[in-house]
Amino acid sequence: MYRHTLAIEQRILQCKNHCIKFHAKNMTQQSGKMKEYEGRKLVGFQLLEASFSMEQIYTVVADVGNYKKFVPFCKKSDIIYRKENFLKANLVIGFPPLTENYTSEVSMIPSRLVKADCSDGTLFDHLKTLWIFSPGLKNNTNTCVIDFSLSFEFKSIIHSHMSNLFFNEIVRQMENAFLQEARKRYGKPCLKTVRLER
Repeated sequence: MYRHTLAIEQRILQCKNHCIKFHAKNMTQQSGKMKEYEGRKLVGFQLLEASFSMEQIYTVVADVGNYKKFVPFCKKSDIIYRKENFLKANLVIGFPPLTENYTSEVSMIPSRLVKADCSDGTLFDHLKTLWIFSPGLKNNTNTCVIDFSLSFEFKSIIHSHMSNLFFNEIVRQMENAFLQEARKRYGKPCLKTVRLER
């Protein structure tokens, strides 16, 4: 069990380091088209029969096939390939006047991490998201910490300028959609969501 946990921790650190290197590399090459967001939140829910944990919020984020039901701007989310801790999905996202149809490759470490990469879209040079789940308050097992990062780059400078108008609102709505879905599935919060410093 300890070796398994250690292996998971090492994989999470590798993903974090890759993400940091990716951000650093692209920030030096930024052409104005790159958009990045990083956020950390402490969340918690009251459950009658089980404690809210990393596993429950992980389950919501890893439920890619149902994104079309609860993620804003997601018009389609169909799984086309799945194996243990990995899947490919066809996604369509749309927010007027833009619509993007792409394949997302999603890697998962159960209860700990969900990482999605897209590189075959017509609008984006790349689109990457990373969710990392960690234990929350030591005295409250109903809580966990969510680290979320999003990075994308439009192929067109015009689309990039347009995105400046709505980027922050889209990210906020997307983050909130996952928390609202968790509340729907697991119960009302046992504490107010706290935004943490990274």
